[in-house]
Amino acid sequence: MEMIDVSGYLAEEKVAIAHQHLIPQLRKETSLSADQLNIEDSALEELIKHYCRESGVRNLQQHIERIFRKAALQIAEQQPEDEQPAATTAISENSDAEPVSTPSDPPTFTPEKINISTENLQKFVGRPKFTSDRMYEVTPPGVIMGLAWTAMGGSALYIETVLKRPVDVTSDKDGSIETTGNLGDVMKESVRTALTVSKGILAREQPDNKFFDKSHIHIHVPEGATPKDGPSAGVTLVSSLLSLALNRPVVQDMAMTGEISLTGKVLPVGGIREKIIAARRVGAKRVFLPAENRRDFDDLPEFMKSELDIRFVSHYDELYEHLFQ
Repeated sequence: MEMIDVSGYLAEEKVAIAHQHLIPQLRKETSLSADQLNIEDSALEELIKHYCRESGVRNLQQHIERIFRKAALQIAEQQPEDEQPAATTAISENSDAEPVSTPSDPPTFTPEKINISTENLQKFVGRPKFTSDRMYEVTPPGVIMGLAWTAMGGSALYIETVLKRPVDVTSDKDGSIETTGNLGDVMKESVRTALTVSKGILAREQPDNKFFDKSHIHIHVPEGATPKDGPSAGVTLVSSLLSLALNRPVVQDMAMTGEISLTGKVLPVGGIREKIIAARRVGAKRVFLPAENRRDFDDLPEFMKSELDIRFVSHYDELYEHLFQ
């Protein structure tokens, strides 16, 4: 059996599918016309961003169905209970016959139109399942925004690196490194590789800086309940370690992804489409990608590539030149 990878829908594609297929089908099933129920584009975008991040549209369909059900109930509750068809008296041609009561035409009931917007969306679908991917508006030294590819699509992946205690250059003990955040074996190996690469770069840039020799470092990847694995955070780990060692925050609104080799080469990774979606969602302006992923990026729709400053790098030194500028 051949397995074929199918990319998930973009937010813009999900909105189009909702307008062209999901909503028209539900109008037929519920008999709710556009004059009775309207769902604004902003509400659909809110649904997709904070409720339905899955690659497909099944979850989006279920949420729209919930909106239609609650709207139908509200419309039914608008009709007054005592507003029943009135009866009229009809007399037959035979004057001796008893009068016969017949129902008159039912009164006309026009329900108030329901408009779904971002303001009232929670009343129909509850609280959002996802909050903003952006944990930091301003990243401090040691914190870098990476990009990840998950079952839910793309997302921001922050790497936090801090000192467990102040550096003591007079201590006889060597430095250490601790990792948390539910990391898999491959990602733990990537941490060790990133540390070696970082030591080499620091020794080259600042030969007298012995930060890594005596430092006790803690690396954490937030959302510890979510397992994380893979090598694609390599360049993010190196950047986080160097930012901490130099005590300098990196350029804001920057994101990156790429595997790192022991000699500093930046190797290709998967999920470029999903990661670009995540970068746009969190408001990143500059994104560093492996040079070997250029073809994957070029295949993306033009509107996805707009408003992003994409930098392709084949070696970490090319990224380092722009890390603090």
